[in-house]
Formats: sequence, structure tokens, C-alpha cells
Amino acid sequence: MSAASVEQPFEHEEPVSLATIADEIMERHPGYRVEIIGGFLLVTPSPDVPHARALTGLMIPFIAAGLHEDETEVLQNVGLWLPTGDEDYAIPDLVVVDADIDDHLIENNAYDPACFRLVLEVTSRNWKNDLKTKVAAYAAAKVPVYVIVDRKHQRVHVLTDPAGDTYEHHRPYAPGETVSLPDSIGAKVTLDVTEILAAGRPRPAQDAQGRD
Repeated sequence: MSAASVEQPFEHEEPVSLATIADEIMERHPGYRVEIIGGFLLVTPSPDVPHARALTGLMIPFIAAGLHEDETEVLQNVGLWLPTGDEDYAIPDLVVVDADIDDHLIENNAYDPACFRLVLEVTSRNWKNDLKTKVAAYAAAKVPVYVIVDRKHQRVHVLTDPAGDTYEHHRPYAPGETVSLPDSIGAKVTLDVTEILAAGRPRPAQDAQGRD
């Protein structure tokens, strides 16, 4: 999910942490997602229905491949601790994680990135954060596979082999192609790009109307 850097007025007599401000934003705006990346607050409003629909559709092939069983889990909105700052963390839309992730909580509801086999984001209004800011953050955290469903440009990006603040391999896929994800995530998963991108688009008005 994409996010926007924002500033909001908070009155405190003493300096407070970004994590404290993040908690206050979430209390004031239920449903908003707040992340801290590179020392900046990224605040994302609740996703639209096509975003949620794409995520639900994406979970199906991962679960069908057996990735939500004994060794791994397929989850949404799990905090991932980032090494890019003292308080940094991200909350990917979808993740494949080791099943013992509960044992690896670091702080602020964020977990050790070593538990994450794959992170996935579905872009929203501020797509640049997913395509740039989070690429550097997830690479720095050494997340092996980063998948981006780019609704803005109608592409699915697969990034692998983190090195420093980037990934050595970055392959965009267009509609009509299929994506075979690395076996390192724990199973063979193939994604239909056309199907994924179609799920992330608003349905035509006539499809949303009641049927006789």
C-alpha cells in the first residue's frame, strides 16, 4: 500500500518519539496506517475496495501452494522492523513469514525482518513510495523477495536479491504474462498478471448495480 509523508500538529511539553506521534495519529484516525521509514512518518488512509479485492485474490495462490501451514504463514498488515532508523518500521500489505514469527517481536509491534520471506504491496494514490522508498527500506532489511502490484502503470514488479539499499534483480511483468516467484519463499507460486491487475481496478458501474 502506498503512503504519504505528512505533518500534523501535536502539543507536547517535552520532545516525543515518532512512534508516540504515530500512535496518536492512529487514535485520531481509526483505519489509517502509519509507518516510519527513514525517520519520516508515512500516513495512509483506509484502502479502497479494489485494493482490498486485489489483496484477497492474491492470498489465494499463496495459500493454495501450502504457504499457510506448518512452516510459513500468509498474513496481511504485519509490522516489519527496519534497520534504517531507531524507530523505523513498515507494514506491508501482504507477507509470507516463518511460522515462528511470534517469537521474533522486536518493538512497536514490528518483527525481525529475518522472518519475512516475501513482502507485497498494492499501490494506491502515492505509488512512488512503494516503487522507491520501500524498495530501499526492504532491501536494507534484506527481505529476499519484494512484489509490487503497480496499479498506476499496470505492471507487477518482482524484486529479488537485496544488496545495500536496492535489489540486484528487478523484473516488471505486463498483462498477459505470468510470474513465477522464487522457490525460496517455500513453495512454487505462479501469478496471473492480467487477473491481478484486473482485480485492482474499479468495476464498471453496471457491474455494481443490482441484478434482476
